[in-house]
Order: sequence, then C-alpha cells, then structure tokens
Amino acid sequence: MKALTFLKIITVLNVLISTGFSVAGIFNPFSILPAHITTDKAIAITTLYAGARTIPIATLAIISIFGKQWDAFITLAVLAGIIQFLDGFIGIYQHDVSKAAGPFFIATVQFVAIYLAGRRND
Repeated sequence: MKALTFLKIITVLNVLISTGFSVAGIFNPFSILPAHITTDKAIAITTLYAGARTIPIATLAIISIFGKQWDAFITLAVLAGIIQFLDGFIGIYQHDVSKAAGPFFIATVQFVAIYLAGRRND
C-alpha cells in the first residue's frame, strides 16, 4: 500500500472516530462520560464545542482528499493527530485506560503514516 493512501485511510478513520464520539456526546452524553458523572448544561455545551471542532475538520479533511489539495490535507492530518494525542490526556484525567489508550494509539498510527508519506515524497 502506498504511504499516501495509508495516510488518507488513517486520517479519514481518525476524523470520523473523533466526529462519532462528539456526535454521540451531543445526543447521549452518558455514552462518553464516566459512570459517576451526571449530565448538566455545562456538559451539553462542552460536547457542542467538541462537535464544533471535529465536524469541520472531518469535512475539510475529506474534501481535501477528493479535491487533491495535498498541502491542506497534510495540515489537517497533523492537526487530527495532535487532537487525538491531546484527547489521550483527557482519558488519563478521567482515569479511564480505554479513553487514553485509544486516542494515543490512533495518534501514533497517524504520526507514523504522516512520517511515511513525507519520507516517500522526499
């Protein structure tokens, strides 16, 4: 598999996973919150903020792939990796291994894919 194709696949999966969790949080905050936390208006607003960042990034990443806007795509791929990496710290803060390991794993694969794609283009 070509490095750029691998990067496209990983980036699309990354942004769709992020968007999926954001949308799930908007419609059902209990699906992403620890069991002991109850929902309130602040949590609802926070999930809306999460959706406001992930939905446009996912949309733009997919548009940049189909439009063959590679500079924009690489920038969005790096941004998506950074966001996943930072999301891993939210999992640590929540003391939830799966919410830390998942984002850290996705971020690692994302950065490896970026590295491989960049190396092939040198």
